[in-house]
Amino acid sequence: MNFLESDEQTLLRQTVAEIAAKYGHRYYAERARGGLKVDELWDEMAAAGFVGVNVAEEYGGGGKGITELSMVCEELAAAGCPLLVMVVSPAICGSVIGRFGSGEQKSRWLPDIASGATKMAFAITEPDAGSNSHNLATAARRDGEGYWLNGTKHYISAADEADQILVVTRTGTDEATGQGELSLFIVDADADGLDRSLIPVEIVSPEKQFTLFFDDVFVSADRLIGTEGDGLRQVFAGLNPERITGAAIGAGVGRYALERAADYARERAVWGTPIGTHQGIAHPLAEAKIEVELARLMTYKAAWLYDHDLDAGEAANIAKYAAAEAAIHALDQAIQTHGGHGLATEYGLADLWGGVRLLRTAPISREMILNFVAQHSLGLPKSY
Repeated sequence: MNFLESDEQTLLRQTVAEIAAKYGHRYYAERARGGLKVDELWDEMAAAGFVGVNVAEEYGGGGKGITELSMVCEELAAAGCPLLVMVVSPAICGSVIGRFGSGEQKSRWLPDIASGATKMAFAITEPDAGSNSHNLATAARRDGEGYWLNGTKHYISAADEADQILVVTRTGTDEATGQGELSLFIVDADADGLDRSLIPVEIVSPEKQFTLFFDDVFVSADRLIGTEGDGLRQVFAGLNPERITGAAIGAGVGRYALERAADYARERAVWGTPIGTHQGIAHPLAEAKIEVELARLMTYKAAWLYDHDLDAGEAANIAKYAAAEAAIHALDQAIQTHGGHGLATEYGLADLWGGVRLLRTAPISREMILNFVAQHSLGLPKSY
């Protein structure tokens, strides 16, 4: 493996960082607290071509991969602007449609995803299914030239700013295993019979969480992605990019926190010396830095594997686990370094806690990652 980024990738990082720095964490947090979106930042990123950097050039994208999209996500987060919708729309939905959509579907949906004109949400989680996608209850029933969708989805990010929603449904049951046969549909966010309810959460973020209610929502057959019943394979084509770009956001937040902590430790003097002189401050920050860099290595290994059509499942899971733990540690240590200031709004640290803590739980919990590694990497008996 070549650990040196190309000149093009270095320029990508620099340009994203420059754009994000014009807005910064104060802008991000103030917009989020006011119930507003970060449209100015999104629009500038889209105009520069960074929202669709992973979408094929023939559909208006940058023609790059999840590696480059992860760089975009990381640099935004490193500027204090972790954008979850970047994970949902181009990473998950863009990847699934790009791999499994028909030529007509790609031409219809990918250009607007790439340009940022359209945001597409992703709906898989359900109240009673948890991590068991086989147990999804939201059903799609075939009727003539289309399907009727009924069911409930839970914790769906950015459903209020999405134009369409990529919905995972059950279209049948495997008689041999009893497991659900899944299918994916693109549903208009304003479709008749689709309602949403805000879920209040203690996270400072412009992206909100919703419960979605599908009550006889009709979608035409041309909204079915790929082959009916093949949805589980399609889902994992989107979930690995989700975990990789989510890990990149965690690494970016870790970098953001450590940069502010190091700046403060160099400037804050007690008894005549900067507090960073003392190993009680310096060593915990150094440990957190090491953890963040190790997480970044696994994140870009996973991205490289995915972009080369190799099995990225293990690396994506490990990257997501490592980045969540590293980000939490880095942010907590940055807050501790600041003392009481660590909780002050003006220092821009504590308001990131909810989002960083969420990385331990979503898009997959640390416990399910440990189950995966135990079973698939170590060959231990399945525990669930």
